[in-house]
Amino acid sequence: MQRYLYNQIVNDLKKKMVFLTGPRQVGKTYLARQIMQLFRKPQYLNYDNVIDAGILKKMSWPADSDLLVFDEIHKMKNWKNYIKGVFDSKPAGQSILVTGSAKLELFRKTGDSLAGRYFNLRLNPVTPDELTEFSISPADKLDFVLTFGGFPEPLTDALESDRETAINSLRRWENQYYSNVLRNDIMELSRIQELSSMNLLAEMLRSRTGSPLSSLALSEDLQISPHTVKKYVGILENLYAVFLIKPYNRNIARSILKEPKVYFYDCARAGGNEGVKLENLVAVSLLKKVQYMQDVKGLNVELNYLRTRDGREVDFAIIGDHKIHTLIEVKLSDHKPSQSLAYFSAKFPDARAIQIVKNLYREETIGNIEILNAAERLADPSFLTDL
Repeated sequence: MQRYLYNQIVNDLKKKMVFLTGPRQVGKTYLARQIMQLFRKPQYLNYDNVIDAGILKKMSWPADSDLLVFDEIHKMKNWKNYIKGVFDSKPAGQSILVTGSAKLELFRKTGDSLAGRYFNLRLNPVTPDELTEFSISPADKLDFVLTFGGFPEPLTDALESDRETAINSLRRWENQYYSNVLRNDIMELSRIQELSSMNLLAEMLRSRTGSPLSSLALSEDLQISPHTVKKYVGILENLYAVFLIKPYNRNIARSILKEPKVYFYDCARAGGNEGVKLENLVAVSLLKKVQYMQDVKGLNVELNYLRTRDGREVDFAIIGDHKIHTLIEVKLSDHKPSQSLAYFSAKFPDARAIQIVKNLYREETIGNIEILNAAERLADPSFLTDL
């Protein structure tokens, strides 16, 4: 499977370094190795590997290497100065790709600035629109991603084996991923005493998928302070376990004080019913679109949600240059426009208003609200591009 950032990385490497970040096991290494095939003498060096770490410290890779792939190098002491030195002294024609699972900006605490030397790209989980090479229906694509999530290993297992085998593989992958991989990452950013509380918090967030996140309510349940809850949520966010979507408010200072909604990068991990899981998948799909527009096109675009004091809410709003461009409501079966979507559509008449429905007999437009089929639209690469 060729991921959606493949061509962009290839083009960007001709100009600057590329920093590729994203959740663990989202396909960064696989993508890097695909790109390595385009080069004559590429070198892949992972700082977690003892031998590779020695080569990195001595800078003893072959001088004629035309591509250097540095994985997890942010774990090296003074990595920022190290990368700057490598880039500034590299021979002509040598490209550098830096990958990492934790957000690299977390580790930019000391050393000289790398400004102007790199492009930052964020790789997100697979969504139905990326499954173009698989000869299955849009409904099946949606079902596979909702059930098995968007991480390549369990998803491709599901696409290539029977369902019972795929379910067993998913359980084994989840046990390994959440018990070992994320645990090790959490330990890098917090203390061992905090691990049990963070694990409990991560489980509690599952039941709050798509809901406004109250640090006060969580602090009472966990018997820790609201400040500590925010710290722990921030760590989970920085490790790409969850992401937050803030409410839109034209007064930016006021919007910061309002509660964000929480979603999981792994939509199979989201708690709740089928409707909640569908909303989480739409959230991941929209986040991928928005981050692509930010990283690749340099656009001032954000993903928010709308909520009034009396409880009217629209699941998602795409904001461009501080103006609402698209309103999106997600429903499992309701083909009639939601009252809240109708309210906000009237309030922002220039915005495109969409209701995405999973169980829909026929698409239609009611007033200025488009009622669209979730499977058909989420599997169409042009749909998200056109939003």
